[in-house]
Amino acid sequence: MNPWTKARLLAHVAWWRMTWSRHDLDYRPPGLDPRRFLTAREAADRVADGTVCFCNGMAGNGRCSIFFWALRDRFLRTGHPRDLTWITVGAQGGRGKAPGTLEEICLPGLITRHIGGHLETKKALLRLADLGQVRLHTMPQGQMTFLLEAQARGEDSVRSTTGVGTFLDPRVGRGSRVWGEDDEAFIEADGDALRYRLPRVQNTFLSASYADAEGNIYMRHATTLTEIRESVRAARANGGQVFAGVADLVPPCPEEVFLPASEVDGIVVHPWTEQTGSVQQRHYWPMFTTRADVSPIEGAARTKFLNETVRITPRRGPVEDALARLGARVFCAISRPGALVNIGVGMPEEVCRAVVQAGFINDVQFMSETGVIGGLPAPGVFFGAAICPTRMVSSAEVFHLAYRELDTTILGLLEVDSEGNVNVSRRGPRALDYVGPGGLPDLTAAARNILFVGSWQEGARYAIRDGRLVCLRPGRPKFLDRVAEVTFSGRWAISQGKMVRYATPVGVFRLTDRGVEVEAVMPGVDLRRDVLEGAPIHLVAPEGEVPVVDASVLTGRDFRIRWGGLPWENPPASGRP
Repeated sequence: MNPWTKARLLAHVAWWRMTWSRHDLDYRPPGLDPRRFLTAREAADRVADGTVCFCNGMAGNGRCSIFFWALRDRFLRTGHPRDLTWITVGAQGGRGKAPGTLEEICLPGLITRHIGGHLETKKALLRLADLGQVRLHTMPQGQMTFLLEAQARGEDSVRSTTGVGTFLDPRVGRGSRVWGEDDEAFIEADGDALRYRLPRVQNTFLSASYADAEGNIYMRHATTLTEIRESVRAARANGGQVFAGVADLVPPCPEEVFLPASEVDGIVVHPWTEQTGSVQQRHYWPMFTTRADVSPIEGAARTKFLNETVRITPRRGPVEDALARLGARVFCAISRPGALVNIGVGMPEEVCRAVVQAGFINDVQFMSETGVIGGLPAPGVFFGAAICPTRMVSSAEVFHLAYRELDTTILGLLEVDSEGNVNVSRRGPRALDYVGPGGLPDLTAAARNILFVGSWQEGARYAIRDGRLVCLRPGRPKFLDRVAEVTFSGRWAISQGKMVRYATPVGVFRLTDRGVEVEAVMPGVDLRRDVLEGAPIHLVAPEGEVPVVDASVLTGRDFRIRWGGLPWENPPASGRP
């Protein structure tokens, strides 16, 4: 990336920080039908106390900012609406830092119950829960999208084996309940499966690209579609309301209409609507659309630079780079060319980058829970979008696709235990520590191959010296005898014939019917001292000598990957790439 591009991106960040809370709650372009085109205040006035609301979006994509600001303003002025149940599928908080997120309406009395697939970024909401002012529920993102489809059909539940054996299963954990006492349970045991349910959606809020003067909605130049269609149809089937925020007005184009005017009750024009985090829709970036104007490699460099500049994603060091290469090696060993692949947030994004840098971007088809397919998954503040995507579908459609065709999912981890169970949903005892399962239960239920990537110890410091891994300071073990919460059930995965691997800085492990088995270690790692005796987890040692990963994974020199190769062996130079 050249210096001129970096300078432009720095200016972009500075402008965003100066304008990221800009809005006008009384704005309505002149000459429009006031019955269809509302101010943000007028839209907020239509939300009744005690109703069930749903909003679309994921991270910085499709945020319904103008409605959050308007509802907050009305509540602070009048005390209404209050006692709302608010439902989201994807992450929609700002970690207590970025304005214009769901956290704007996380005020005592405004929301009293929240149901979400991912909760970690909604810091203001979690603080309310710790104070006993909000009841929290969670469930898998895929099942939530299927429930929206069910409501649109007039049904009130879906039955699935997804989540069996995890904390979502009332026979194992608390089901949907995360925090606070609630008479309602939205997940129930149903034989060898679970039955999921959601309250009926009465108000749907969405952020779209444009509208025409007749009230038709367009998603041209959008980064994601998320659950827009499903949530709109659910609200309509339930006799509810639909509100759309758009960035601008465009001439009618019947062949591009995403939602007809008949499905929308009120439209708010908000000129500062974002295409994605930091990028205004009116000045959209083509690289996040199916008409990208840069290569995936260039786009990846730009998003990495931006995320590091605003400190959304951590700067990775040599050890993290080595782990990414190891993950890429394992991925190519267990997956295949032409595979449909899902990439999680965090270290999985680095694994994806290593695969792409090795020249394999055209060999696989990446997908995101938001419905973006193809291209390169976007990291950090842009998570949920893709660089150079080939097509976009809804979240429900992409989860259906995953259940039919997903070959591999690469996910992060918080804890792993002796049965191969993984915790990604609970960091600690407080509501403020809660993360949520996200799409993991659906993705691991759908995928044939599952690769977890993460650190061996929390807070440990490692260095690479002379082609060997050296531990400078040990940390708190993350591989335990028992995890704090079972988000992924190792026993269930074995019963379903899943191939499960865990890649860490010290080596690779695989799940077998005997337990978690050591498959290979990094150069410099002592099997007994650093692995078998280095954590409370009960590990199965391999028969004979444990393979040692070749030094190219650590150093990056002469590093190569190939399909079907062993994770610890460097392919010959004549192999691809």
